[in-house]
Amino acid sequence: MAGPAAVRRRGPGCGSLLLLLPALLESWAACQAPPVPAAEIPPDGTELGVERRFVPESCPRAVRPGDFVRYHYLGAFPDGTRFDSSYDRGSTFNVFVGKGQLIAGMDQALVGMCVNERRFVKIPPKLAYGSEGVPGVIPPNAVLHFDVLLIDLWNSEDEVQVQTYFKPEKCPRTVQVSDFVRYHYNGTFLDGTLFDSSHNRMRTYDTYVGIGWLIPGMDQGLLGMCVGEKRIITIPPFLAYGEDGDGKEIPGQASLVFDVVLLDLHNPKDGIAIENQLVPESCERRSQTGDFLRYHYNGTLLDGTLFDSSYSRNRTYDTYVGKGYVIAGMDEGLLGVCTGEKRRIIIPPHLGYGEEGRGKIPGSAVLVFDIHVVDFHNPSDSVSITVHYKPSNCTVLSRKGDYLKYHYNASLLDGTLLDSTHSLGKTYNIVLGSGQVVLGMDMGLQDMCVGERRTVVIPPHLGYGEDGVEGEVPGSAVLVFDIELLELVSGLPEGYMFVWNGEVSPNLFEEIDQNHDGEVLLEESDVACSAHRAGCGPVEQHEMPLRI
Repeated sequence: MAGPAAVRRRGPGCGSLLLLLPALLESWAACQAPPVPAAEIPPDGTELGVERRFVPESCPRAVRPGDFVRYHYLGAFPDGTRFDSSYDRGSTFNVFVGKGQLIAGMDQALVGMCVNERRFVKIPPKLAYGSEGVPGVIPPNAVLHFDVLLIDLWNSEDEVQVQTYFKPEKCPRTVQVSDFVRYHYNGTFLDGTLFDSSHNRMRTYDTYVGIGWLIPGMDQGLLGMCVGEKRIITIPPFLAYGEDGDGKEIPGQASLVFDVVLLDLHNPKDGIAIENQLVPESCERRSQTGDFLRYHYNGTLLDGTLFDSSYSRNRTYDTYVGKGYVIAGMDEGLLGVCTGEKRRIIIPPHLGYGEEGRGKIPGSAVLVFDIHVVDFHNPSDSVSITVHYKPSNCTVLSRKGDYLKYHYNASLLDGTLLDSTHSLGKTYNIVLGSGQVVLGMDMGLQDMCVGERRTVVIPPHLGYGEDGVEGEVPGSAVLVFDIELLELVSGLPEGYMFVWNGEVSPNLFEEIDQNHDGEVLLEESDVACSAHRAGCGPVEQHEMPLRI
């Protein structure tokens, strides 16, 4: 026979009970009434008997008259002969309690049940089908036995229930209508049966909130959440998939329970957000469009998941700013920084990697960059000179060709020490303008007096360029030299290779021109000076031979 007839009260109008539900219901009653104590099963079978065979430890609500329930059952006569089973049909029996839609004994027996509770119910004929029975199925004056398992329970006045069981200490922002969120969830029925999980797919559920992309109960349940928050959202069926279910895993009239952790949150109207963590007291210059920056960073998602770090590569990230070499949000976030500054840049996905994401970055992800600016410069920069001390008697200034002896400390713009003549215990000696040092240093040593101290800041295009010096100077690094000039020997007049201080031989040129090619190379002049034991003045080094 058809299953529902076995437990549904006979009479007109029973088949249309679902039509009694209003289209929209506004509240979810918590139903805090404790379970109704079950009576002993009377030996004579003349009264209703209820035996509680399993009661769950947790029972947040129990069945009250007017509630809608979903339950499984086995129906049998006292001799064990089965006359009906919801299990055989593969679907629960769904009905309102206490509204006359069930036989009187079942209406009474269900009251006080908890979800997942199992009861054995013995119903006498006067509370079942009486002296008439059901022809061909239930004989007159039959005692009925039901083994009942309650699966679901709700009331037409129920609302969405939200239980937060973890909330971060810091919650700078909560979910609002029209926000876009990324979250993980486990979806179960009220009895704990899992029907879906984003964790199993290893992919977050990404959606707008409050604009109808979700079932109404989830739209409500996500509002007010913080990133990192965990909450359980219980949704009655009329705010979920209703009478029909989803046609797949979710049956009709099912309450849904979602265990949700919010991972990400933004709004399409968001711009970048900047949190200054450390700004140096002295900030003589701030980055502008067109500047070239070197910086370290840790890149994380909004929930703290690390996706990249320049520190792990032990190399700064080097780029132009404001020219599209980096994502739009970073281009904007790197403007106005000082050398040595640390800041956090929060970038919404439409200014990051968008809906598609990239590599370890999922689609529609908010990005968080904690950056430390190591240095920056502009390609139009020249050498910067700051004089700290100049002797009062400063009449002889260094110029191209002069022989200089000086001490220096060399560092990067962030203060990292690269080299120091003081630690070596000897001066650095060069002929100024001869190419023995980087071009910026040749420029920075011009017009110095003996005893003068100055700081020379050299941009990379006048230093060691994009390649740097492996193991010593990073590529594209700004260099800072603190210099003290100790000795200056005036150089040669323009166009002279050296000054001959000894007796001049009539055949001096031929004696110097060792290979008789009509040209005098620097090496040949050195040999001549040594051979004649002549005192030769400082020489200017040249890559090409000079004619005399």
